[in-house]
Amino acid sequence: MPDITSTYQMLAIAALAGYLLGSIPFGIVIARVMGLGNLREIGSGNIGATNVLRTGNKTAAALTAMLDAGKGAVALLLARALIGEDAAQIAALAAFLGHLFPIWLRFRGGKGVATFLGILLALYWPLGLAACATWLFSAITMRMSSLAGLMAAGLSPMWTIMLDQGQTLLLGAILTVLIYIRHAANIKRIKAGTEPKIGRKNSAS
Repeated sequence: MPDITSTYQMLAIAALAGYLLGSIPFGIVIARVMGLGNLREIGSGNIGATNVLRTGNKTAAALTAMLDAGKGAVALLLARALIGEDAAQIAALAAFLGHLFPIWLRFRGGKGVATFLGILLALYWPLGLAACATWLFSAITMRMSSLAGLMAAGLSPMWTIMLDQGQTLLLGAILTVLIYIRHAANIKRIKAGTEPKIGRKNSAS
């Protein structure tokens, strides 16, 4: 973490704004706007891009991924520009928590991979690119979105150290732990060999 130089009031404002931004359930919004039905009743019922893809609409899934990534990035960049680097990391964490536990959905949100990647891109773009490349390589070779997300998150501390970004290590570690917690069911299915492949409809994720 960077040195705390902002007032606690400003950090609280950054956290609240980040949480509210992160809480926007873009997957549900896009599914409704594009007439794809209630995302909670499709596939796993998750609000992320992987479940949106199960509707068969790749455009909707891509938009969901970009917007979920964007809300984490925007929260961080706005706090950085208006307050400082300490507030930027607080806002990023709050946005991530907002995506996982959105107040609008009774705290039942997504699993955070897209938002995680967006935060890393805004935090330090080479780190974000390394994590995105890890996700893409894993998704292409193993054909499991959940495993790709776990690989991207799990290897991010290594990229952080290699890129000499020690001030971001704590934030990245917290986000990684939360991603693994949210993917507990996926990890069990991966071990059992029952985790669905990318592109399959009506599967849990």
